Amino acid sequence: MMKNLTEEECEETNCGKPDCYETYWWYFLCSSLGVFISGIVVIALVQVIAQCIANRQEQAADGNRNVKGVMVADPKTATSEESMNWGTEVKDWAAGLISAQTTIGKVLVVAYFLMSMGSYFFYLVDSYKPVEWCFDLKEDRLFQTDLAFNIFFLLYFILRFVANQEKLWCWVSIASIVDFFTIPPIFVSIVLGRTWIGLRFLRALRLMQLSEVLQFLRVLKTSNAIKVTNMLTVFLTVMLTAAGVIHLVENSGDPWENFSNTQDLSYFTCLYVVVVTMSTVGYGDIYAQTTCGRCFMTFFIFGGLAIFASYTPEIIEIISSRNIYGGVYTKEGGKKHIVVCGHITYDSVSNFLKDFLHKDREDVNVEIVIFHTVEPDLELQALFKRYFTQLEFFKGSVLNSLDLDRIKLAEADACIILCDKYCTDSDAEDAANIMRVISIKNCCARIRVIVQLMQYHNKAYLLNIPSWNWQQGDDVICVAELKLGFIAQSCLAPGFSTIMANLFAMRSNSEGSNDLWQTDYLNGCGNEMYTEYLSRSFTGMTFPEVTRLCFDKLKLLLIAVETNVDSETSTIAINPGPHVKIQDQTLGFFIADSALEVKRAFYYCRSCHGDIREVAQIKQCSCDNANKRRRNTYHRRIFSRASIRTPVKGLKYTNQSEVGESIPLEENGNSSGTLTFPDLKTNGMSQHQSSNGSSPSNKGQDTNSESDEILLDTTGMFHWTPSRPIHSTVVKREEAAKDPSLNGHVVVCLFGDKDTPKVGLRNFVMPLRASNFHYHELKPIVFIGNLEFISHEWDMLKNFPKVYILNGSPLNRADLRAVNVHLCDMCVILSTNNFSVEDQSLQDKETILASLNIKAMTFDDTVSILQDKTPDFMPSVLPPIPSSPHQPQFARERCGSMVGANVPMITELVNDNNVQFLDQDDDDDPDTELYMTQPYACGTAFAVSVLDSLMSATYFNDNALTLIRTLITGGATPELEQILAEGRGMLGGPASPETIANRDRCRVAQLPLYEGSFATYADGGMYGDLFVEAIKNYGMLCFGLYRFRDNPPTADITETPSAKRYVITNPPYEFVLKSTDLVFCLVHFDGGNQQKTKKKKKRSKRNKEGEKPPPPPQDMMYHHHQHLNPMA
Repeated sequence: MMKNLTEEECEETNCGKPDCYETYWWYFLCSSLGVFISGIVVIALVQVIAQCIANRQEQAADGNRNVKGVMVADPKTATSEESMNWGTEVKDWAAGLISAQTTIGKVLVVAYFLMSMGSYFFYLVDSYKPVEWCFDLKEDRLFQTDLAFNIFFLLYFILRFVANQEKLWCWVSIASIVDFFTIPPIFVSIVLGRTWIGLRFLRALRLMQLSEVLQFLRVLKTSNAIKVTNMLTVFLTVMLTAAGVIHLVENSGDPWENFSNTQDLSYFTCLYVVVVTMSTVGYGDIYAQTTCGRCFMTFFIFGGLAIFASYTPEIIEIISSRNIYGGVYTKEGGKKHIVVCGHITYDSVSNFLKDFLHKDREDVNVEIVIFHTVEPDLELQALFKRYFTQLEFFKGSVLNSLDLDRIKLAEADACIILCDKYCTDSDAEDAANIMRVISIKNCCARIRVIVQLMQYHNKAYLLNIPSWNWQQGDDVICVAELKLGFIAQSCLAPGFSTIMANLFAMRSNSEGSNDLWQTDYLNGCGNEMYTEYLSRSFTGMTFPEVTRLCFDKLKLLLIAVETNVDSETSTIAINPGPHVKIQDQTLGFFIADSALEVKRAFYYCRSCHGDIREVAQIKQCSCDNANKRRRNTYHRRIFSRASIRTPVKGLKYTNQSEVGESIPLEENGNSSGTLTFPDLKTNGMSQHQSSNGSSPSNKGQDTNSESDEILLDTTGMFHWTPSRPIHSTVVKREEAAKDPSLNGHVVVCLFGDKDTPKVGLRNFVMPLRASNFHYHELKPIVFIGNLEFISHEWDMLKNFPKVYILNGSPLNRADLRAVNVHLCDMCVILSTNNFSVEDQSLQDKETILASLNIKAMTFDDTVSILQDKTPDFMPSVLPPIPSSPHQPQFARERCGSMVGANVPMITELVNDNNVQFLDQDDDDDPDTELYMTQPYACGTAFAVSVLDSLMSATYFNDNALTLIRTLITGGATPELEQILAEGRGMLGGPASPETIANRDRCRVAQLPLYEGSFATYADGGMYGDLFVEAIKNYGMLCFGLYRFRDNPPTADITETPSAKRYVITNPPYEFVLKSTDLVFCLVHFDGGNQQKTKKKKKRSKRNKEGEKPPPPPQDMMYHHHQHLNPMA
């Protein structure tokens, strides 16, 4: 190879340029240096001028203040703010194009990397040519392709420069320097008609981007993989770049020697020299002859050996990252930001970002600032790079006011504090988060704080903070309260916990499932809860009319309404009756797939969209009836006691005297009577079948009934009984085994001893003792566990009726048989806060063993069935229990499970991966997400991890969280929390008219289709027809189905179908029903109780006269509805 063409060779090329053998390398080099230096000067001047203008505007703003200190509006300031917002939009647009968060961004990043490697490949091809040579642009295809690549690099550099906030640092970065010394020379080549191989080898530096590209594509997920990839790419990049330097200087020669001391070396020969030098072998067969080459090799020997022998790149990265995360947050104009602190790990942050930045939300113009005391590990760094356009990380302490000033806490829209849900000491974790709240409120009293706490009783300490104000948006999410509340609601309506957990978590419809049940379930998982203002076209309509129209016409499910958002007395009305009419500016609570679908309720116009059947055509119209007001993305806090018939400010009642009485049926202006309710089945028993007295042997003397005086707490939200000592509620195994009243109860399995931290059992009992149940409907609760462990929490349980304790072990089958676990409505297996084990997979060992132990039990009197050669035909239920003079009427009408696998059960898990051990017959992949597994879809498993989405849901819509908390906790109010904060427990007594009015609210129930008023819709009926009749005639709001997982198409089968059910959230109108389906619905407080009261009086009369009760009808002899065998 030669440094250039000789005069003879130049004449042989016939290029027509007699001076082509001369060198023009300085043209190419000066073009790169000129662009680089001039850019620095221009950027510096622009920043100085901008700073001067900002100082003048600040002085002018100070001058515009009048004597009283009131700011006078300045048109120039408004124009400046508009220009800043315009610049911010352009910057966000450019950042979105080059970020790997969007599809276009991923394509651009991958294309930029591939084109950089392609340009480096062209350099390798041209390295066999002279250092400078003439070319014909029209014929040189290789140069044309390289030119196209460099044009793309130029456009990408412009986007990167626009998106970067630090312009000067962006200009002098390594990525920009590579562009400066590769892009301008190629345009100079077009002008001169010749090219210089120059510094094109610098494109090899883009190889260090390989780790980032693989992280964007989620190929690299672990810290070790990222670290190894970084080391290999750095090592290879340094070798390739050093080989390019040696190749250039050795083939060009020294300028002061007139380029006479050249050495003809190929690029791969230079690469060989670099490898030999770095490995300290040094054969000496090839060495540098030019002065420039020798100087470079001198420095390269010292630098290469030091860097790669001691892994200096990793040390430099750790040291340099300390400065990266210690800066000051710069707030962009027109953009909000929130601060996320507390327990910052890869799992907690990734779960939060996955829900906060979900695609189903409206445009999230919020930047997230992660604030933590330690630097992020490689996994977190990879996560931050995927969301770098909307996320920044800063190192510091929340307890340090100077650090809070660095992240602009006073200007933040909210502060979110995460807790460690898997901590060993929950009280210590809550104390740390409360201290963070105190520090944040001390720095900025008006900032909105959303904090996670583990234990319910620690919420009282937040009331001691003077600036804590839940009315201004401050909120606390208690993990134990909601977790146990979800599990408690599953005792009343199995599967309800899965539906509600999926509603506040942002999840998209998943595809690719072959099973029908998975398809139905995953389609329901795509539904979330949203709020939107109702159109003016709904004004004057009753709530049932609006609900039917939204479901049939708009394909939306409206479950509640609220008005007067600007008033502090606004109230959420959950499924109000036809006595409530919609007024203007009414806020509705919807269940839908996305926020875009919910906009139909805002855009709907009766005159324009009345004949439209395609929901996609319902958009903003221009008629006089269209909504003209501005839609608010962020609504103010709604303060709700969730009383559905207490007069609601802003809601119009057809007759105020009817509030709290029977609901008048208003259909097309015809009020002909009151709503009647079908005979509801509550967990396998009709309401008149529930036990009417107290549980085992009338322990504790809580023998209240509907005919006696009603005892409620002071808020009227829960049933109450005088305090009872714990020994009065303890039942012995022999007593419990002989007590026939243990039927249709709730069995709670507890693991722990006197040293085990509290789990918050009060949060489990409160929803089951809500006042919107009649006393006879309360299910007895039997705790099985260590008495010393339960005694720690008895002060919080002593005022709840029908609560009993069996001092034993959930792993002891004798104890389980003593409490009639096969006759219970639900068996709950709770985990304890035991996170001291090193192996996380063993945290659920007790709960899994207890679950498998119950499933392996049998409850028949004979064992001959177990010896049958065809176990597939083993009956799944016991025959009806024979009548006994000493047994109550309901006992002989109840049937139990013969095998433990059919006992209704819900198991709490700490580790999501352990769900695979609960059901041995499922085929879930161990790597499957929890919400896609069979136990979770069937409502038989619950994990605390499903509550991770509550933080982002609370920030965007705390009104929806208020509704969820109302349904889950049974009606806990801030007033009750203040009472419990006094430490005296629940106060109560005889009910007053004020407290009785608070009983009148909605509750969740399950409606069977195989009998009763809705049996006509079974086996082929449409869900939409059932929905319309339920809301129209009975005031019931249906929102989901509970269906058997196996529904065989024919009766000729050889395998017994599974007794497991799965949930289907908000099915479409045309969804086909089955006779074995159970319908989730919201019913009114007094639904179906008139007939119950009459039957109860008749039974009481017959008992007094000594008359024998008639046998129950054949269709009433059914077992627990969760285990109804469709093949029976």
